[in-house]
Amino acid sequence: MKLTALLVCVFGVTTGEFVVTGILPAMADDLRVSIPAAGLLVTAYALGMIVGGPLLTAITAGRPRKPLMLALLGVAVAGNLLSTIAPGYGVLFAARILTASVTSTFFANAIVIATRSAPPDKKASTVAKVAFGMNLAMILGAPLGTWIGEAFGWRTTFAAITACCATGLVLVARFVPGDQPGVRVRALHEFAVFRDRNLQLAIAITAVANIGLLMVFTYLAPLLTGPAEFAVTAVAPMLLVYGVGATIGNLVGGRLADRALLPSQLTALALVVVLLVALRLSPTTILTGLLVFAIGAVGFSVIPGMQARVLTTAAAAPTLAIAVNASAYQVAAAFAGWLGGRVIAGPGLPAVYLVAAAATLLGLGLTALTRDRSARR
Repeated sequence: MKLTALLVCVFGVTTGEFVVTGILPAMADDLRVSIPAAGLLVTAYALGMIVGGPLLTAITAGRPRKPLMLALLGVAVAGNLLSTIAPGYGVLFAARILTASVTSTFFANAIVIATRSAPPDKKASTVAKVAFGMNLAMILGAPLGTWIGEAFGWRTTFAAITACCATGLVLVARFVPGDQPGVRVRALHEFAVFRDRNLQLAIAITAVANIGLLMVFTYLAPLLTGPAEFAVTAVAPMLLVYGVGATIGNLVGGRLADRALLPSQLTALALVVVLLVALRLSPTTILTGLLVFAIGAVGFSVIPGMQARVLTTAAAAPTLAIAVNASAYQVAAAFAGWLGGRVIAGPGLPAVYLVAAAATLLGLGLTALTRDRSARR
């Protein structure tokens, strides 16, 4: 039940992150702001995670994890409740930043709690089980939240997310065991772990290797309705296909990483490059659909291993390292969106696949450096 409790929490918190994309027009209309202004709510959430995650994790280092988790979930409940009743754009903007500021720290503590009793050869698969909540948020939470928003209003969506986070809080209080208070350490001591070149490389891999995948996901709708010639009505089912692939890839990737971390990472990233090029050249919608499923599965199969590598490398400060790694992923997402926009404005939509493949190839090169560094030790 411990993993189930953590999974429910991750599902609720992550749905709150993803769902805004689907209810953005309704929010803009109700708040009487432009679509670009409403889009800044997504940017605000990303910035809250990038900046707030590492700082809050360092400040709370050494505190008993269960009370800390309950406090973080309490803030998430309050932030989503404030989003539900926000009287205007400014309050909603602040509520999004508030919620985002605890997300990375919560996720990092959830992973550390889940893996602290797992044997070394099961850490990646345990990470995958917790991260499964994130996959569920993508394939179930975000579409369901969008439907609720369309049927009953976007505020009802946030009310449902608030209820989910509150349920997770109760489950954590009931089923997650307490632990002994850790040794209080100073934030600077926690950050000292990042002097390790291997940890720097592991976080750099997370930031760089995911750019290509995130670029294609960000612009998947126009890529499907443009070069691939899908109907607009096919976009939602294709997003579901991608999400199902990502869910399967996450779970299988965790098991593969437990058995052979580096070979599985190198193979998966090489396959992502091939799949991206294949998407660019795909002659039929059926083949494109299969490739979208495959790239979701293969692309997400690397993530549990990335988290496990950071956990193993940063044994002295695993919670902070995971929080920074989550921030690195958000940086990758922000950069992927910007770079994809530049490519579309320049060479055009079809070039997105090739630029994404080049970015993934760079991530593959960084991952290969891990083998070289291991061989020299």
